This record gives sequence, structure tokens and C-alpha cells, in this order.
Amino acid sequence: MENYRTPVLTASVLAPPAVCALLTPFREHFDNANAALLLVVVIVAVAVFGIRLAGVIAAVSSAVWFDFFLTMPYDSFTINSTNDVEQAVLLLVIGIAVTQIAIWGRGQQAKASRRAGYLDGVITTSQAVAAGGSTDDLIEQVRAELTAVLGIDGAKFVASSKQTQAPRLNPDGSVTRGSHVLKVERDGLPTNAEIELTVQHAGEPRGRFLLTAASRIARPDLEQRLVAVALADQVGAALTTQEPVRPHV
Repeated sequence: MENYRTPVLTASVLAPPAVCALLTPFREHFDNANAALLLVVVIVAVAVFGIRLAGVIAAVSSAVWFDFFLTMPYDSFTINSTNDVEQAVLLLVIGIAVTQIAIWGRGQQAKASRRAGYLDGVITTSQAVAAGGSTDDLIEQVRAELTAVLGIDGAKFVASSKQTQAPRLNPDGSVTRGSHVLKVERDGLPTNAEIELTVQHAGEPRGRFLLTAASRIARPDLEQRLVAVALADQVGAALTTQEPVRPHV
């Protein structure tokens, strides 16, 4: 987004007055409602980039320059016609609404893309388990997946399943420290301690991943945390049929 943020913001300021200026020679010959619709198209073109500020600026700029260039008295920020006032206000409101819809749509698209990525990771891991390959390789693969899915600094596997007082990522996706449930979406994962993710199969512990999120606040949502649990369970399934492996640091 940073690559095109500045050009989009610039366009949000300059495109509406440019369009209004181009329509100026013809303003006596068409209904202002048509000009307003054309400006909505400009706002949509800006809003599709998913930058809320740009969409709002485009909406405000469109309403202002629609008033200046296309309503009587011309070349003035005064509007005499009630109908033109209504059109300018509607242009602003519709422009902001379109921006919100565009941002929502991009958000849904991003979520769908992330879900597809999570599913691909789980499927790839399942295939590796089914193929009966090296457990060491599988653990390395899952470590990388956990780091990416949770947005953390890293993960390491230890064969010991001994319970400790460290924060824990539970099978239901909750994160607890002792009996206290942490609000991950609000506060993020703990940064002052490793988070334990038990590796198990059929309820039998096979080891654990120690998750580190020390350098930045990671706020994985419930879906991401459940994917992490599913990935760990794949390792647990593999370890039930193979020899224990050495710790991975």
C-alpha cells in the first residue's frame, strides 16, 4: 500500500476539480445530477485502493468543487438552488459510503486470501504426515507455518511435554496464563514469556512448541490460533508413528 498511497492521495485531491473543470464548458447543457454521478465514479476509482483517507478526501473534494464549478452562481462557493444543495450533500454522503463499502470489500478479500493460505498450510502439512517423511523436516515446516500464521518472532519444538507455568495456547484457541484468559485481540500475545503450544494426538501429549513474540505485539485472531493448534496436532499425529526427535531450536 505504501507504494501507491501518495499517488492515490494526490489523485483524491486533484481528480475531482479536474473533472469539474473539464465539465465547465458544458454546464449549461446537462443536468447537475449527471455531473454528480460522474464524480461518484471518480470517488469509486479512488476508493477501490482501500485507503479510507483518500476516499473521504475525494468525496469532500468532489462536493466542494461540484459547488464551485457546476452550481449557480458559478465560480463561487455559494449555492442558490435547494436542489443543488441536496445534490452536493448527497454526493458527499454517497462518496463516503462508497469508500466504506470499498474498504469493507478489500478487507473481505484479504480475509479470504488469508484463509486460503491457512488451508494450504494445513493441507500441505497433512500430506507430509500421510507421506511418512522425516519428522525433523515436518517440524521445520510447521515452525515456519506457526511463525507466519501467528505473526510471531519464531517457534521451537521440545520433545518434553512437562507442564509449566508459562502462558499457553489451548486447543480451543484461547491463550491463558494460569487461570487467567488473555485478551489476545486487544492486548496481543505475551511478550515477556514463551507461549506453550502442546503437541498432542488423541489427547496424548507428544511435545510442545514454544512460541516467541518478544519484538513486537502480535494479535492473531481466533481463526489464526486454531490453525496453529491444527498444525501442532499434525506434528502430534506424525510423532505417534515415528521415533522421538531431538529438540529443534
